[in-house]
Amino acid sequence: MATAQDIKNRIPITGALMLATLMNTLDSTIANVALPHIQGSVSAAQDQITWVLTSYIIATAIMIPLSGWLSQRIGRKRMFQFSIVGFTVASMLCGMATSLPEIVIYRLIQGIAGASLMPLSQAVMLDLYPQRLIPRVMSLWSAAVILGPVLGPTLGGWLTETLNWRWVFYINLPIGILAFLGIQAFMADDAGGRQRPFDFLGFGSLVLFVGSFQLMLDRGPSQDWLDSREILIEGAVMLAGLYVFITHSVTTRNPFFHRDLSRDANFVGSAVFGFFIGIVLFSSSALLPLLMQNLLGYSALESGWASMPRGLGSLLAFLAVPFLVSRFGARQVLAVGVLISAYSLWEMSHFDLTMTAGPIKVTGFLQGVGTGLMFAPLSTLGYATLAPQHRTEGTIIATMARTLGSSVGISVIQALLINNSALAHARLTERIIPGDLLITDVLPSMMDPSTSIGLQMLNAEVTRQGAMVGYDNIFGWMAVAALLMLPMVLIMKSPPPQKADHEVVPD
Repeated sequence: MATAQDIKNRIPITGALMLATLMNTLDSTIANVALPHIQGSVSAAQDQITWVLTSYIIATAIMIPLSGWLSQRIGRKRMFQFSIVGFTVASMLCGMATSLPEIVIYRLIQGIAGASLMPLSQAVMLDLYPQRLIPRVMSLWSAAVILGPVLGPTLGGWLTETLNWRWVFYINLPIGILAFLGIQAFMADDAGGRQRPFDFLGFGSLVLFVGSFQLMLDRGPSQDWLDSREILIEGAVMLAGLYVFITHSVTTRNPFFHRDLSRDANFVGSAVFGFFIGIVLFSSSALLPLLMQNLLGYSALESGWASMPRGLGSLLAFLAVPFLVSRFGARQVLAVGVLISAYSLWEMSHFDLTMTAGPIKVTGFLQGVGTGLMFAPLSTLGYATLAPQHRTEGTIIATMARTLGSSVGISVIQALLINNSALAHARLTERIIPGDLLITDVLPSMMDPSTSIGLQMLNAEVTRQGAMVGYDNIFGWMAVAALLMLPMVLIMKSPPPQKADHEVVPD
């Protein structure tokens, strides 16, 4: 719980927490637009370079559960300081990396060090402010959580084009120093030492489940999925880890996560909702830079600027959320956010290779608005009925769900993109018959399939068209998936009215 000193200094503490959170979330997407440059610099294949993203996400997902136990064991302030220092140093090492294994290892260290920053900052802010201010506070905190991934591509593109890709990691140095100094100066010391016995079996089985699940998703496309013995083994380990974790958590005296968390319908609904937000929305931010650079010929800077309206939409939504929640209710605002996000994804499914940046900016703005309208109400509903002593564990689980959802989304969508592009390529190729007068009249002379050079150029264009079809199909499926999230809003109920400082916004 927050001390009297913490509450007195809650404004500067909030600023330091926001910086730490922004630094952490920024790194989930800032490297996206730099991936083609990193790929060339370290001589990596297309399926290998995605490990720069997924290694960071999976390390974060594995270490987030442990961060709750560590923070109560050594104290939240000390945990914040260790995490900020570790994350900043790992960022510098990523910028200095000269090979793919090096950068993947340093990204793993980044994920391990920064795992506690987002959930613990949310838990501290929930303790610092009275219940009546929680919608406004969660809107402010959500701004750092969402604007990091949204602004990451723009900032990453500018740094890559102006300097080079290494500066997408070096940028964390000044942010990390400011966050560390803020925590050191204003947050009260916390001796720690408060924690029930550590559940080694629960934590170990959870790590097995998360780690093997991610490996299966990442390795599946290159290993032909269930036709591979490796994938079958990873799937078996995943199921075994999940089974052991669930059964052990139900039966043991001191489970890794307190069982009271599973009895709170609002919290469970918000965690499940957050998982699907990670799959549907966060993963789309990893697709767009690749589409713009690989298919539309945008530079890293141009793709970053085209992504900027998404951040503007999120910012406007965050400013409006406190008023909208007090006027219409958190569930209604959450539902509207889902509908706007689904509409933007549906419009993205109509992208084509001849379009300008206009459709990307418009749909990005709409998706930013939808995401902003979802995130803060979701946090408000999720913790409105949760007991204060469970907030730290609650933020750990909710953050892990979102992170795992992002990791699953990136892996699954990458696999679907490869398969759909290949299928579209095959179908387009079937319709090109050498000697067909209709084909000959339509195709440019440089793509004459009767010559070897023309055939190569024609194949390259068919590959490009097939990839665009693959992207459109995925965006369409994501729109449908977003609509399927709507019934989950009904799971979360409005909290009962409370008095004075504990008053909550009615739904």
